[in-house]
Amino acid sequence: MAIYAIGDIQGCYHSFRNLLAEIGFDYKHDSLWLVGDLVNRGSGSLDVLRWVFQNQSRLVTVLGNHDLHTLVVSEGFVKQHRSDTIQPLLDAPDASELLTWLRHQPLVHFDHGYLMVHAGLLPQWSIPTALMLGKEVEAALQDRHYRDFMRAMYGNQPNLWNDNLTGNDRLRVITNAMTRLRVCKPSGEMEFEYKGEVDNIPGGLLPWFEIEARESRETKVVFGHWSALGLLKRDNLIALDTGCLWGGKLTAMRLDDQKIYQVTCSEEDHPLSIDFNQ
Repeated sequence: MAIYAIGDIQGCYHSFRNLLAEIGFDYKHDSLWLVGDLVNRGSGSLDVLRWVFQNQSRLVTVLGNHDLHTLVVSEGFVKQHRSDTIQPLLDAPDASELLTWLRHQPLVHFDHGYLMVHAGLLPQWSIPTALMLGKEVEAALQDRHYRDFMRAMYGNQPNLWNDNLTGNDRLRVITNAMTRLRVCKPSGEMEFEYKGEVDNIPGGLLPWFEIEARESRETKVVFGHWSALGLLKRDNLIALDTGCLWGGKLTAMRLDDQKIYQVTCSEEDHPLSIDFNQ
């Protein structure tokens, strides 16, 4: 049995199926770790979510920012962005079942010596702490009053962790770190605007994984979210978002030996509205 971690799919259904063929995925014995952002931006969000739902026994996924955005849009708390491609999913007869399943997925997963999260971890968080905090948000999303949290989920403040945070402020910091974080100050103060390459990060900020005192540095962390970072492999770090939709590739890594598999983005996954010259 092999476990394959796969980077951000973002609705690129045909690329995803091509990658499964490339790795020779065995539906009876192999399993998948999906780093989140299953949906949005590519043309096949509905097909991706249906496939994942139907094959849920063979995979683990964590929630990404696009997954959460889709859930919040579906509840009517925010409007779609011009670049969103989730309307076919929202209009599908099985949308409620699919989105309810998505809402019940974790923010962080730990097994086989690897921790998987969509975006990152704050430097103050050990692995046990991250798992505990992730469960707090998961509980809020799965509670019968989950809409109360969704209504308050968006926002950039507070942008610094404090053990004394409570309520929606506490949940928002956890959610933002695990689904949106790229760069922060050494103190862990998060900045959400920068999305570019490491060489151009503004002064005073660092990639979250470069904070010297990061409590999770002894554990292998698998993540996505940062397409400009691309494929990054270190002893304790594997970044798998290689910008499939943006002219890059969709990437998988076999956990036991860290072998990399990649496919180019299928033209069938490109929505008509996307401008690849941006």
